[in-house]
Amino acid sequence: MSAPHSAVGIVLAAGAGSRYGMPKVLAEQGDWLRRAVTALADGGCDDVLVVLGAAVVEVPPPARAVLAEDWADGMSASVRAGLTAADGEYAVLHVVDTPDVGAEVVARLLAAAHGAESGVARAFFAGRPGHPVVIAAAHWPAVLASLRGDHGARDFLAARSDVVAVECSDLADGRDIDTPE
Repeated sequence: MSAPHSAVGIVLAAGAGSRYGMPKVLAEQGDWLRRAVTALADGGCDDVLVVLGAAVVEVPPPARAVLAEDWADGMSASVRAGLTAADGEYAVLHVVDTPDVGAEVVARLLAAAHGAESGVARAFFAGRPGHPVVIAAAHWPAVLASLRGDHGARDFLAARSDVVAVECSDLADGRDIDTPE
């Protein structure tokens, strides 16, 4: 049984990173992965899962690996694998390619989701939607039903008017890094 307000952090890191030139889970000798795991663990997640696919690596503690066998189907496969393996009241969906997002962002989002009737909160950076996203467990079936291709939870979030927008640009720029710098 999960503890009150328990949260599982899910690092979405299964992709091939074709525009980046390699799976981003390998970027900076695994530093991006370590940063994502630390952000979730130190930001208030009781458990951390790393969804792997194109590259299978040893995940840093305290994370556990989850394999998305169908990773080539896109972000939806990663979200599906993560939510299916998750246990808790909230899931914090985070991506491996936003290395400047730290624990403070995760903690702010969890606090917002805990205080929201919907239990859904999304990080915004200078008014631009980004990651992480927090989704209460009551919504996981709807998220899973909405998953298609490389969209992840995008369709679920777009269909809702009660997603709490949490501005985090004072903590990070939240930019997804899609190409080598």
